[in-house]
Amino acid sequence: MLNGLNRRIDRWRTAAGRATAVPFMIRGGIALAGLFSVGVAWPAELLSSPRVMLPVLAVVLWPAAAPRGRGGTAIALTAIAGWLIDTAGYGAPVELWRVLALATVLYLGHTLTALAAVLPYDAMVNFDVPALWLGRALLVVLLSAVVIVLALGLTADLGGEAFQLATIVGLIAATTVTMVLTRMVRRE
Repeated sequence: MLNGLNRRIDRWRTAAGRATAVPFMIRGGIALAGLFSVGVAWPAELLSSPRVMLPVLAVVLWPAAAPRGRGGTAIALTAIAGWLIDTAGYGAPVELWRVLALATVLYLGHTLTALAAVLPYDAMVNFDVPALWLGRALLVVLLSAVVIVLALGLTADLGGEAFQLATIVGLIAATTVTMVLTRMVRRE
């Protein structure tokens, strides 16, 4: 058991010695996005407690250290749990800026985790690669925010049966698109 632990420590030392700047910065971006998502979602009273903050911090650093695992899902679920605790437990109002900020940092963390999962820690990468990756992600975030704001504006105008009908049509469309994409993936 001690030999296995020594081998693992030696592998970590070798990896740290061979790491290059761009993959390290991407992993730092993952940790930063995780910290921001927790900061936006969780109530400040709980984050100031070390009993709560230390496990949350461990979950935040998990996808940065091991992006190929389930760490990205864990940080998203942790942020969602914090959001539910804050809104349902502490009675915090649901504000548009918080929803958009949480969605943005969760998506950026997710997309950076996907990039880090395929990028070896010792890869020689130009800064153009993560810049273009983040540019596309920010474009998705911007377009999504515009759609959300427009949809919220429509919900104020629509009411009752029309809103329920629009919700059902939207769910049917989302299900149809998912089924079509699934079939397309299976064909290839």
